Amino acid sequence: MSFLDINGKTFLVAGVANRKSIAFVVSQLLESEGARVIYSVRSQKRKDELQKYLKESTILICDFEEEDQITDLGSALKEVLQEEKLSGVLHSIAFANFSEGLQPFHKTKRKDYLQATQISSFSLIELANVCKPLLCPDASIVTIGISSTTVTAENYGYMAPIKAALETSVRYLAKSFSRDSQVRFNSVNAGPLKTSASAGIPGYLVNYLYAEKLTFRKKALSTKEVSNLAAFLLSPCSSGINGQGIVIDAGMGFNYFDKDVVESTMKIDE
Repeated sequence: MSFLDINGKTFLVAGVANRKSIAFVVSQLLESEGARVIYSVRSQKRKDELQKYLKESTILICDFEEEDQITDLGSALKEVLQEEKLSGVLHSIAFANFSEGLQPFHKTKRKDYLQATQISSFSLIELANVCKPLLCPDASIVTIGISSTTVTAENYGYMAPIKAALETSVRYLAKSFSRDSQVRFNSVNAGPLKTSASAGIPGYLVNYLYAEKLTFRKKALSTKEVSNLAAFLLSPCSSGINGQGIVIDAGMGFNYFDKDVVESTMKIDE
């Protein structure tokens, strides 16, 4: 038996965008440990792109901006699972409209904020709700957050408070589900990563490189490292962890006064 103890268990991975995404890497790790993975993607186009890599895997379509599609996802899962139950769900879904470039936070448009909130935060609540009848009593639900929800990073715009709402929802869902189950909810709060999603954030590369300098090891966080944590939280090995937002950032958040970074910024000569 492997450490994760997930052989023969079934998981839903929602939000696979491409092979470089966290969701895809997590799914491959789960499958390598003997688990069955059911995939959820946003569109038929993404399904077609991923099907050649996922071979015979079940891929369902759900645009989490559309309420009826989330309801349909629940029905489709029930049909696919038959008598099986889900041992875990990964929610790796986020979207923000930066088509007009970065704007000062106070100029955030209502429609953009509400759209991003629906897709990136509220969708976790809706997904948990439709999956509830299909979950094992001790299932684990994990979402992907960010490590710096309390930091005013200008290039992340209005997504930081929305991700903060996502992290808060994790605790409320953990409490709500505890009334009649042992289903757990946790978030993986990752530092800056090099993904296709991050590539769409204006000015992200500069912040990514700066964050790398702030890590203790002077090496950026990898998608595999974040995925390893997500897989652990999805597994029974993390049974005592519930309602938590676990930061994984290679020490970045504790290293603001790194000597090399300070001297480089202030141009101090010894």
